[in-house]
Amino acid sequence: MQDFLSKWGEAAYTSAGFFWMALWAFVLGYVISSCIQIFVTEKRMEKTMGRDESKSLLLGTFFGFISSSCSFSALASTKSLFKKGASFTSSIAFLLASTNLVIELGIIIAIFLGWQFVVGEYIGGLLLILISWLLIRIINPKKLIKNARKNLKDQDDDASNSEKSWKKKVKSETSWAKVAKQYAMEWKMVWKDVTLGFTIAGIVAVFIPDSFFQTLFINTGNGNTDFGFFTILEHIIVGPVVAFLTFIGSMGNIPLAALLFGKGISFAGVMAFIFSDLVVFPVLRINAKYYGWKMSFFILFLLFTALVGTSLLLHYGFNLFNLLPDPSAVSVTKSEHFKIDYTFWLNMVFLIISGILIYLGFFKRTDVMQMKEMAPKSKLLESSLKYIAFICYAWLAGGLFIKFFL
Repeated sequence: MQDFLSKWGEAAYTSAGFFWMALWAFVLGYVISSCIQIFVTEKRMEKTMGRDESKSLLLGTFFGFISSSCSFSALASTKSLFKKGASFTSSIAFLLASTNLVIELGIIIAIFLGWQFVVGEYIGGLLLILISWLLIRIINPKKLIKNARKNLKDQDDDASNSEKSWKKKVKSETSWAKVAKQYAMEWKMVWKDVTLGFTIAGIVAVFIPDSFFQTLFINTGNGNTDFGFFTILEHIIVGPVVAFLTFIGSMGNIPLAALLFGKGISFAGVMAFIFSDLVVFPVLRINAKYYGWKMSFFILFLLFTALVGTSLLLHYGFNLFNLLPDPSAVSVTKSEHFKIDYTFWLNMVFLIISGILIYLGFFKRTDVMQMKEMAPKSKLLESSLKYIAFICYAWLAGGLFIKFFL
């Protein structure tokens, strides 16, 4: 019993620590998404990203790189760009770039996993985009794209967004109040998924024994690093399955990736796990809200296929140049998540930004109408997730109490 209580406290502390690591990126991503939805006009977006395919692909990649977004907020930003007229190809490029090419993700990977994984992350991000582009060209899903745009238009047709230029809007207090309202709606849409994902992450990190991973990933353990093709392929396929169960976002899953690598999973399997933040159920569900289930499953197929190809290319490419990292050099140790460091100060800055938006949108400008949530909902699923999220909060609160007071 005492051992269980100790692990409970550690699991809750780990979940809270992981969320603290990613908090500022969540806020930044949702602010960017809200600004896109309010300030960017459809005509301007169509002009910059909607027509020339090669140009739109590069722009989507560039905008994703500078967005510094995490996976949940990247979904909302991608939806905004696609709705405003960006091509499907450039929207997917933005989605992949904003979850794989951002600077803060590289910093966290360097801390937990080392420089080889940083190089793999950035090269892999570009490979994911190129393979996805190639698949879209081959399949050419025009009907799916057309229906997805119609689904978004039906959810919220705000004609005023195309009537004023972004320069006029950015000077308007009313527009910033709308940004604040939209920012709140983005959080409202995904808080249940975020809560569940982070809670599961802490539980898995503390409660799941090494033997489970050695059974799940074949030929791991005992220092084995010489993997055959089919072993690597199995690791690549199972990596997304583990991510499906432990999803905590493109940055928060890095400690678990280090845990997997330390337990003997191949470089390709760990990279597949890191890339898998866009092929898990919460993302599938959110995409279904935005575009419909058919398009959501197509995006899942597209990204999973690109993920498998990218992970294989990275593994054999690094092996060709003798650059595969050594698992013995990576160790996951208990860290003090809440110390005064750059994460603390970034969180403070973005919590202040959140406070300013809340004050503007919900106290100073109460006359501004709240924007509609841009996603159809299943009442049964939403209700179930809500109660599960409340159970997660009870678990976290109980564990933190045990951690610090018992």
